[in-house]
Parts: sequence; structure tokens; C-alpha cells
Amino acid sequence: MCRNIRPLNNFEPPATSSEVTAAALQYVRKVSGTTKPSQANQAAFDRAVAEIAHLTEHLLEELVTTAPPKNREVEAEKARARAALRYAR
Repeated sequence: MCRNIRPLNNFEPPATSSEVTAAALQYVRKVSGTTKPSQANQAAFDRAVAEIAHLTEHLLEELVTTAPPKNREVEAEKARARAALRYAR
């Protein structure tokens, strides 16, 4: 999985539309193998991002979990701590 795509389920507050769109954009970039499509492919690229974002929002609305919601700040701090260990010299 692309490292830039972050889990979006079970957070308080819930994922925003911009977070879902950013994840969809990263997915389409990964699948297409390009970060900036040619003009000939721009419409298809944009349509794919919009459709994937739309489907992702529906998925997140329908997922059910019994786990308590995660705190964004706490999860971000855990990620920073993992990165510090990983990249420490």
C-alpha cells in the first residue's frame, strides 16, 4: 500500500471529505503510475479520483466497529515516534 494513504476509519472526529479525496488521489496516482497525468488523460484521472472518493465515503459510513474511536493527535504522535526510531542514526 502507498505509504501516503492513511487509515480513515474509526477516528473522532470522522474523516473529512478532503482527507478522503487526498487518499483517493494517492490511490489513483499509485495505480496509474503518475503524479501528473497528461492532458489527454486528465479527465479520466479526475473522474477516477472523484468516483473513488465517493465510494470511500460510502464505505466509511457503512463500516461498523466495536473499538472505541481513535484520537488523531495520539495516533499522529505514535507515527512520529515510529518514524524517529526508524530514521534515527
